[in-house]
Amino acid sequence: MSSHNDISEERAARYIAVQNSQEFAELRKTFRKFVFPMTGLFLAWYFLYVILATYASDFMATKLFGNITVGLVLGLAQFATTFAITMIYARWADRVLDPAAAKLADHMERGNLQ
Repeated sequence: MSSHNDISEERAARYIAVQNSQEFAELRKTFRKFVFPMTGLFLAWYFLYVILATYASDFMATKLFGNITVGLVLGLAQFATTFAITMIYARWADRVLDPAAAKLADHMERGNLQ
């Protein structure tokens, strides 16, 4: 009869095996290759907006039509960019990341990690 502590130790050993596996390292690498550049691009875009709002207020106040200014359009584009990145990530994760994670989980359950 196995005690609760033995089960916890077995589970912890499996998690450590996963963390040390080549498959998990590849999964992390794949994730980082997508997320870090996307985050960097979004932050650059965000800080450009802040810098323009701070130092180019005349440009940001330029009316495009009616009371619609460059600043308003760029501000709304920030929201659109956020939604676009979310949709791009969700599609990418469904296509690339989730199948790899499911494969890793399956290997973990079977105990045959590389």
